[in-house]
Amino acid sequence: MKRLSIIIITYNGIGFLTRCLASLATFIAEPSCEVIIVDNYSTDGTLDFLSEHYPQLKLILNSENRGVAAARNQGIEVAQGEKLLLLDNDTEANDAAINAMCDYLDAHPEVGLCACRLVDKEGEVQDSCKPYPGLMIKVRNVLGIGNKMRYVPNDDGVIEPVYVIGACQMFPRKVAEKVGVLDEHIFYGPEDADWCLRIEQAGWRIHCLNNYTIVHDYRRSTRRSPFSRLGRLHAKALLYFYWKHKRLF
Repeated sequence: MKRLSIIIITYNGIGFLTRCLASLATFIAEPSCEVIIVDNYSTDGTLDFLSEHYPQLKLILNSENRGVAAARNQGIEVAQGEKLLLLDNDTEANDAAINAMCDYLDAHPEVGLCACRLVDKEGEVQDSCKPYPGLMIKVRNVLGIGNKMRYVPNDDGVIEPVYVIGACQMFPRKVAEKVGVLDEHIFYGPEDADWCLRIEQAGWRIHCLNNYTIVHDYRRSTRRSPFSRLGRLHAKALLYFYWKHKRLF
């Protein structure tokens, strides 16, 4: 069994993926680690790029865009690591952050999932620690009257949020074996909130290591039109989450 499996899904994101994989050079070269790419039917040259520059990576090819949860599950199912790290393809990681999350999980068996702080290229901190979605929370946010939750790190720089977004989530294999994989009824968001909620319900805690940082080019997601196909799928997924977990408020 390997020490760590890093799972990245991609869909027509070759520019992001190029930088993401470059930031993982140490782990790509490390025999005790593996990087798994799940491609959701890219048509932008991603496959040629991977074949030429990263033939050693484990590659799963889909004949259609299966969405986030289903694609990540494909990676989870073939992963051989004691720990699994879900990374968005628009992240740029670093050795210190990944090793710190691995070490933290080893030292804290009560933690079922951990993450680290996410920033954009200008160093602006992303609001990646969130309350679980609820219908009225969404309404207040849309109207601009919602109050964001503020998380204060403890003396070790650790935050215990309600949940962390799926751009960076590391968990032990045993968590997926007990909780099950991501809910494939959710094409795009909030599969990460559902995942964290189920982990907590199984008795584990969610922690974020605020002293370690990964770059996440998250601004592109804010440009999504609510009337696009992805926007409609996201709205459908939120309604499903509200119904599944009775999250009206």
